[in-house]
Amino acid sequence: MKKKVRSLTSLPPTSQLATLRAWLAFAESVYQQAELALGQVATSAHDEALYLFLRTLDWPLDSDPDVLDQPLSPAQRIALRQILAKRAIDRTPAGYLTREAWLGEHRFYVDERVIIPRSYFLELIPTLADFLPPGQRVTRAVDVCTGSGCLAILLAHEFPQAKIDAIDLSPAALEVAAINVKAHKLARRVTLHRSDVFASVAPVKYDVILSNPPYEPSDICDNLPVEFQKEPRMALDGGKDGLDIIRRLLVQARERLQPHGIVVIEVGELQRAMNKEFKSLRPQWLETQDGSNCVCLIRAERLLASSPRSSSTKPPSAIAASTAVATPKPTRFLPVR
Repeated sequence: MKKKVRSLTSLPPTSQLATLRAWLAFAESVYQQAELALGQVATSAHDEALYLFLRTLDWPLDSDPDVLDQPLSPAQRIALRQILAKRAIDRTPAGYLTREAWLGEHRFYVDERVIIPRSYFLELIPTLADFLPPGQRVTRAVDVCTGSGCLAILLAHEFPQAKIDAIDLSPAALEVAAINVKAHKLARRVTLHRSDVFASVAPVKYDVILSNPPYEPSDICDNLPVEFQKEPRMALDGGKDGLDIIRRLLVQARERLQPHGIVVIEVGELQRAMNKEFKSLRPQWLETQDGSNCVCLIRAERLLASSPRSSSTKPPSAIAASTAVATPKPTRFLPVR
């Protein structure tokens, strides 16, 4: 049964709030009262409100803690009240309010056409070369279900000699990806493709196939918090058991990998389902800092040794978009409470 969400129709009076510290304490109480969902930008009300307020004030995210007690002008206080109302009353995700998302040091443009980037690949992409033969260079890599293009861009930064393909079925998402590719000055190395997995992409052999596909089961998508329901459904919904896109990806990856190549897929809480259905592929679960270990690695030799499954046995529900509900890594917030 879907949980009934508390709703606010207005904010309490704020005329007494004269500093950012006071506004933060107030915002935390509002977040709690409204039961706002977290996990798209930060995992705590303090960090998300701090991020939102710093951006609203146009202050650096790494501002000195002294700014917490700096007096705010009337115009600044009005601006903070307005942004908090949009977040708490309208339940608009913070990333859509600021039109940005951060993965590590890299900033990406986002809006309602794409899911707000959040992925364990931020910490894992720098380790991928360790899973290739010694001395093997990554010259071709692909991000399947690219959404905003963020993971394709991280791949390009990590492997500066590589050509990167970025695939998504959503034309709207690819428009956002194009904005980010241009902003990162990677148009010569990152190529965008509109395709259902590899169906419309010319044959290429990759060293690395990476994907953070839609992997939430449909019934979970039906009951997501309001903030997550404001993201594109096709970026989240992996079908009845969450594996629709992953099945097609693994079938098609057999013909797309170099003999030494690897497939890495973020799958949320589908570890047990992956281990059961793809036991013969011997998924290797990569360690993450928080212990969730929800990214699996499959080697080309295991794919080639396995019997291909027909992807036509599954209906093409909610196809190919970007990263699903993973825990984000907050970046560059003030270390104050």
